[in-house]
Amino acid sequence: MERVVDRITTVYKNSPKEQQVVMAAAGAVVGLLSLNKAFGTDPLGKSLTIIKAFLSQERTRSIKGDEADDRNMDYTTLVNSYYELATLFYEWGWGQSFHFSYQLPGETFASATARHEYYLAGRLGVKEGDNVLDVGCGVGGPMRNIARFTRANITGVTLNEYQVQRGNTLNAQAGLSKTAESVQADFMKLPFDENSFDGVYAIEATCHAPKREGVYGEIYKVLKPGAIFATYEWCLTPKYDANNEEHKLIKKKIEEGDGLPDMAYEEECTQALRNVGFEVMEARDAALDERFGGDPWYLPLHPSWNPLTFRFQMTVVGKFITKNMVWMMEKLWLAPTGTYKVQEMLQQGGWGCDRGGDTGIFTPMWLMVARKPLK
Repeated sequence: MERVVDRITTVYKNSPKEQQVVMAAAGAVVGLLSLNKAFGTDPLGKSLTIIKAFLSQERTRSIKGDEADDRNMDYTTLVNSYYELATLFYEWGWGQSFHFSYQLPGETFASATARHEYYLAGRLGVKEGDNVLDVGCGVGGPMRNIARFTRANITGVTLNEYQVQRGNTLNAQAGLSKTAESVQADFMKLPFDENSFDGVYAIEATCHAPKREGVYGEIYKVLKPGAIFATYEWCLTPKYDANNEEHKLIKKKIEEGDGLPDMAYEEECTQALRNVGFEVMEARDAALDERFGGDPWYLPLHPSWNPLTFRFQMTVVGKFITKNMVWMMEKLWLAPTGTYKVQEMLQQGGWGCDRGGDTGIFTPMWLMVARKPLK
């Protein structure tokens, strides 16, 4: 089974631009069958129940006022359950780096992903042997790339136990066990000494925090004076109109499909850094850099009628085929119970991100670079 997965991943990484993301049917079959191996006979049950309850509540409430606080109350359960369900789907469909990036002319999907990570790592100013923290590391794709790029020692934290196990397995396979390590921890309560890291970064992860000051404050605490925190943050842009029904639906689908407590505006995140004591050196929407040429970050999620691309499943016909294929596999016990609902949830999130990017009301890469003052 692993050889089949590796083969699909190899084809995916080396295939031409219009066939980059996956041979969808083969990837889905292997991924869903492997869920049983990874998690046992009922891998999705408990986590799916939690996510379904969250989605049900979201459908019956608006996104105004104090109701946002209801979503924030038990974020650890929500986020852990979300990634319990989504991690394998992400890895087989997207690779080991769970984030977006725009593609410059001539870049492959993989090289654009790496360039996006290197750009952020370069802002830290760290050197070989320095200790760096990856906040919300997933299965560690960025951690491994940045460990190679900087030769620093990278510690990654994630709430999800499976991601820790998977990340450390991949670290070992890459020969990086001595310089890259995943640990299970809540980034709202980082288990590290004060002033212990030479740099900290986060890539599309702190959007899961119930309150930005909470996670930024923890990062400030463990960062050494004079050191840098750099992040790509999910944000609403100034184009978002809270009175626009389409905008509200897009926001809602992003939150539902991606397990988010509540999204913040760009300036809210920047101000939160200042509130905990950071000196903000730079704050801008890095997604706008694609205007210099290339494809926008949301293109992989944008519908295409080319049946050889991953984007085909974003069309009306593609969604119908994919949903029914997954439904049939579940009924034939080739996929675990609940797979159909998980796929539906992720598809809704993908729709929201695509529409958010296309309308300009949402960015997954609000770039912030901040320094902890010397004392």
